[in-house]
Amino acid sequence: MNILITGATSGIGKELALQLTSKGHKVGLMGRRTERLQELKDEIGDLAFIRTLDVTNHEKAEEVYNSLIDEMGGMDVMILNAGIGRIQMLPPWEAESKLIEVNALAFAHGCHFAMDYFRNRESGHIVGMSSMAALLAHHRAAAYTASKHFISNYMKGYRQKAKRMNADITITEIRPGYVWTEMTERAKGMFWVAPVEKAVSQMVTGIEKKKNYVYVTKRWQLLAWVAKLVPEWVWDRL
Repeated sequence: MNILITGATSGIGKELALQLTSKGHKVGLMGRRTERLQELKDEIGDLAFIRTLDVTNHEKAEEVYNSLIDEMGGMDVMILNAGIGRIQMLPPWEAESKLIEVNALAFAHGCHFAMDYFRNRESGHIVGMSSMAALLAHHRAAAYTASKHFISNYMKGYRQKAKRMNADITITEIRPGYVWTEMTERAKGMFWVAPVEKAVSQMVTGIEKKKNYVYVTKRWQLLAWVAKLVPEWVWDRL
């Protein structure tokens, strides 16, 4: 298969590239750090194709997506993995608006692009990197949890849309709990933390099985059930 991955320079995106190419798939890798992409291509070899990209530049993003698709000879799966957490070095509103721009607006643009491409091709698979944070809100990370909730609902709507098309399009939402990456290494209060290799292995299995939802690691599905049952007033006091 030919698979495009956004946010591929580190963490989950990088590990997805490594594990998918180990299975013989070709990957188109995109991210903001050119040197990281080149290092990853050198490690993978001929199965990797790279482009530097800031996903918030929508016009440029479409050019890059199309360029990679042409170079790879088509696209079977698009994994929308680009995202950011809290940005502590910026003033509060600048940090929140940037997070929303990347996690919500750029995600929606990528999802829209993939749906158009697969509708014309009459088949395909869109994978979105959501989070367990999509299931709750938190006063310390209002923008982040809201952005993940947006991703979750957006993909649910697109799944409904896909079922009404004359095309075989799968929509997979991945909901990771805590995964050990560069982005989380300074975070406090984490539990059930999964090594990135284990987490991504479960993601790849879920993608291959074309699941609608993939909880990573699997134990987080238990917490998802609890989160849906706990009344809002309880969350308000946490």
